[in-house]
Amino acid sequence: MSGGPLIVQSDKTLLLEVDHPDAQACRMAIAPFAELERSPEHVHTYRLTPLGLWNARAAGHDAEGVVDALLRFSRYPVPHALLVDVAETMDRYGRLQLLNHPTDGLVLRGLDRAVLTEVSKSKKLAGMLGGRVDDDTIVVHPSERGRLKQALLKLGWPAEDLAGYVDGESHKIDLAFDGWTLRSYQQEAVDGFWAGGSGVVVLPCGAGKTLVGAAAMAQAQATTLILVTNTVAGRQWKRELLARTSLTEEEIGEYSGERKEIRPVTIATYQVLTARRGGAFTHLDLFNARDWGLVIYDEVHLLPAPIFRFTADLQARRRLGLTATLVREDGREGDVFSLIGPKRYDAPWKDIESQGWIAPADCTEVRVTLTDDERMAYATADQEERYRFAATARSKLPVVKALVERHKGDQILVIGAYIDQLHSLGEALDAPIVQGATTTKERERLFDEFRSGALKTLVISRVGNFSIDLPEATVAIQVSGTFGSRQEEAQRLGRVLRPKSDGRQAHFYTVVSRDTIDTEYAAHRQRFLAEQGYAYTIVDADDVLT
Repeated sequence: MSGGPLIVQSDKTLLLEVDHPDAQACRMAIAPFAELERSPEHVHTYRLTPLGLWNARAAGHDAEGVVDALLRFSRYPVPHALLVDVAETMDRYGRLQLLNHPTDGLVLRGLDRAVLTEVSKSKKLAGMLGGRVDDDTIVVHPSERGRLKQALLKLGWPAEDLAGYVDGESHKIDLAFDGWTLRSYQQEAVDGFWAGGSGVVVLPCGAGKTLVGAAAMAQAQATTLILVTNTVAGRQWKRELLARTSLTEEEIGEYSGERKEIRPVTIATYQVLTARRGGAFTHLDLFNARDWGLVIYDEVHLLPAPIFRFTADLQARRRLGLTATLVREDGREGDVFSLIGPKRYDAPWKDIESQGWIAPADCTEVRVTLTDDERMAYATADQEERYRFAATARSKLPVVKALVERHKGDQILVIGAYIDQLHSLGEALDAPIVQGATTTKERERLFDEFRSGALKTLVISRVGNFSIDLPEATVAIQVSGTFGSRQEEAQRLGRVLRPKSDGRQAHFYTVVSRDTIDTEYAAHRQRFLAEQGYAYTIVDADDVLT
């Protein structure tokens, strides 16, 4: 079709003209299989990757649908070689299958005999495979199920895992519908997960991922291990489960630095599971403490590397990953795919917003000009210190104060990465600070005050990036971040996306030092949100201060 918003190029890049009337429809159509790489003002660059196409295939999209989207929105004829490559790449998923053989146990079956022969000769699979059952089937050592999937993905032949799951120890869990019901997309997410048996559900912050987890537990009717980012997040899960399910206080255990309770539903923190003593992980027994029927990974994009190793041994358990973004700054998306499972459901943020389930958000980048002294200090700083210097510049303080004053009466979160900067902000704004050293009890007290409206402004460190339920927050002001982390940007915007009782719009500000690396990192951080359809307005600090 001529005149479309998309230019499809033979190097697998897609150029989307943002101002085209069909740009939004095109973005929604390509989002399931294309990854955004750059998002300047007028033309966004996406890329087709094997992992993106395999995730789309596992989530139920076929090559015909992908090709149709490219042809429908493309301005110029789509290179034929690219269309062939898309179809052949997607066809690689599932040519190998993991199955349970009636007599030989776990086996790798090839729907293409040549592919099975090819991978069986790879040194990367040494020690994982046993003898041949027949020309199309090879025995797999059960303990190698996870590592085999990792290795096959790296060889470019991702296996479809159809070997099934143990039911685990049964435990009655029912949803308690008291004035609420599962939203249609939440039910679709549960259905998509359950049909695949394991995998990842991607939903915006504030869209009710915990309820998807609870509904999956009710479907499993089994003991469940829930892994979370921190103790506060774990206690929020517990509150939600007590409110939304038939589970009682006695049935839910907390396994954290403070408590070591193992119950039919156990909520454990990533920190305690990755804690070492004498070089050894001391809490690994938790994975075998009960015959778990379901393992839930909250904020799966933050999964620490050691948890991947433990998860490789859990392939017979149903595994559900929950996240707002599959983006990992360490590039281990392939490990999520092979060990937790492929993407089973993904709802575009703007789609959920249009249904009224998350608040509309206005994103603004405020550019601050450094003083002459600050510019000279930045110019003479060591390369590795420059980001910290630009991110924590004192010139940002009056801008933050002016933004807080502009939104007086709103619930405001001021978010940063550097503790000394946060203390300066807390002092300037006369607001309390939540940081890593803040006790769990004190955090919960401050969060409760913020939720009730008794506390209007809260200064928060990276601990606020994830799993904190502050539904009435309407304004977030980001003053510094983890370099160019896209996942962090998504999480921080997510803090203000919970729908407001009065339907108000959310505001997300990021305060950036002009002519420094701070601006470059800000542009990188914004990529994921641009992919979701959010546009940043850039304003000068003087416009805020006047």
